Amino acid sequence: MTTVETRRTAPHLRGSARRSPAGAVPAVLWAGAAAVVALWWADTGSVVGTAGWLTGAGRIAGLLCGYACAVLVGLMARVPLLENRVGSDRVARWHAMAGRYTICLLVAHVVLILTGYAAQDRASLWHEAVTVVLDYPDMLKATAGTVILFAVGVTSARAARRRTSYEFWYYVHLLTYAAVFLAFFHQLALGEQFNGAPVATAAWYVLYLGVAALVVWFRVLAPVRLNRRHRLRVESVRQEAPGVYSVVVRGRHLDELGARPGQFFRWRFLGEGMGWASTPYSLSAPPRPDRMRITVKALGDHSAAVPLLRPGTRVWAEGPYGALTADRATARRSLLIAAGVGVTPLRALFETLPGEVTLLYRARAAEDLALGGELEAIARWRGGRVLYALNGPRGERPDLTAGSLRATFPGLAAHDVYICGPHGFARDVYEALRAAGVPDRRIHHESFEL
Repeated sequence: MTTVETRRTAPHLRGSARRSPAGAVPAVLWAGAAAVVALWWADTGSVVGTAGWLTGAGRIAGLLCGYACAVLVGLMARVPLLENRVGSDRVARWHAMAGRYTICLLVAHVVLILTGYAAQDRASLWHEAVTVVLDYPDMLKATAGTVILFAVGVTSARAARRRTSYEFWYYVHLLTYAAVFLAFFHQLALGEQFNGAPVATAAWYVLYLGVAALVVWFRVLAPVRLNRRHRLRVESVRQEAPGVYSVVVRGRHLDELGARPGQFFRWRFLGEGMGWASTPYSLSAPPRPDRMRITVKALGDHSAAVPLLRPGTRVWAEGPYGALTADRATARRSLLIAAGVGVTPLRALFETLPGEVTLLYRARAAEDLALGGELEAIARWRGGRVLYALNGPRGERPDLTAGSLRATFPGLAAHDVYICGPHGFARDVYEALRAAGVPDRRIHHESFEL
């Protein structure tokens, strides 16, 4: 590791950290699932015979699947309370987990219900499946929704994600809305818990309409208002390192957005074929009233086209999102650990975090250090430190173990540590920090593995 000049720490005090609702949200969601099971329990008499047990289990799975669909869509709504207080990466993990639960419950519902109906009618499974799909109300739409949900689940699996572009995954993922809409009506038409039960039916409508309102407001109306108000356009594009480019976006009244160092927006550049997908990029400098800057590494079709942007290109943005901000701070000393283009939000924090701040930047080689000149200038200005962790002359990787971190950063356990980089890097550094004695509450990280 090499060090840039150390000077006195900027004399600012740090406010108290805002409490995250991350613990309360899962509790509320699990309480909702318990209420759904209670709905089945209250409306179900004695269960008799194999067919009764199978259909009963199938109905429980169906109710929970319907509830999980609403949760799944709600977590896609980009509600600021979740995105900015809990953290977009954690919400994304919850969404992925909810997706896995939804698919498993859907499979269980289909298999158990058809098996139970077949046992009850003394018919073959195939005959029962054809009868249910063709003769039962709203089942053709529900079947189409089921097929779409399975397609979304398959393309979201990790093995499939590695083989598909972000743009393809993004548009397939949007089909979740259509799947949930198509499957909704058969729940009320065929669900025994809703027949003759106006309170349960009203509650189900409130759940789905409430989630739909969140989606319409935060994913449609709020972005439309933002972009009509601020009229964003590309001002300039500049190369920072091989394959890494900074884009300065100019707009009006950008201070009204409330964007903070460490946060990101989802960007569409309405030119060069880049307007078809919304991609998250972090602010790589503190936002100003008339401009913002992002720094992008060419990793996919969208990011690879960034160097082709021309000044004046219209920009569509959604945000700000993310909880990797000074609000998470609890101590007077901070350590920022970045890898690759993960340095972008930490560069903004390095300039603005109060107290004693050190930045550790991991890269393969010196030529891969994006924004290095800015980091050194900030270190000189504010009296911070920049350390580089580069590969050795024969490609050997630097030692970022618990022992090396403790030796390099005295009093490490008393630091707030911010991590940003690829998922594997963030996981390994987190484990090393925990082994070095840093409390979990002082490790703050965002990593996105879509």
